[in-house]
Amino acid sequence: MYLLAHTMYLAPVPVYARLYAAEGLVVDADAPFVKQTFRNRAVIATENGTQSLTVPIVHNGAGQPVRDIRISEHGNWRHLHWNAMVSAYRKSPFFDYYADDFVRFYQERDGWLIDFNLRLHTTVCELLGLDRPMMAYSAMSGATVEDIRHVATPNLAASVAGYTPMPYYQVFSSRHSFIPHLSIVDLLFNMGPEALIVLRDCYKND
Repeated sequence: MYLLAHTMYLAPVPVYARLYAAEGLVVDADAPFVKQTFRNRAVIATENGTQSLTVPIVHNGAGQPVRDIRISEHGNWRHLHWNAMVSAYRKSPFFDYYADDFVRFYQERDGWLIDFNLRLHTTVCELLGLDRPMMAYSAMSGATVEDIRHVATPNLAASVAGYTPMPYYQVFSSRHSFIPHLSIVDLLFNMGPEALIVLRDCYKND
């Protein structure tokens, strides 16, 4: 079973929990871009609670396919995003171990949102040890898919069939208790190689 999903910026843990049990990922690059979704937003845990990190985009109007969405380089968003991650995770057990893998994405410029997201996704899968092929929706031919495109909407992040959040160590859990459904970077920085075990235990295919 392949997953059919929207491109997402450092997608939430439920996506990767489901991907653990899937054969691969099909990315719908032709769907219209929708604001205020995980297409260009990730949520991390900070000392003060959750924080949304939004990639600014150049949007030419309703119905524009996500494959045609450019990243806006106005402002200093890359510096702000990386500083937010450093502030949130510098005391996590594995931040120093993975920092170099992520900081480069905030030092380079990517013209297209989908390219930026997919390069991050590839890096995340490599760090997780999650070897799952990825293909474009237009190239899919005869593959059986499970549609999880709805998960790109923040209030539906946990609505993956078979997914149950499994609490893991978080830097600020003593202050906020465990916060589920965060960006995959939260799991990676806090749990390192054990992140894959957490993903496995989050998904039960009954």
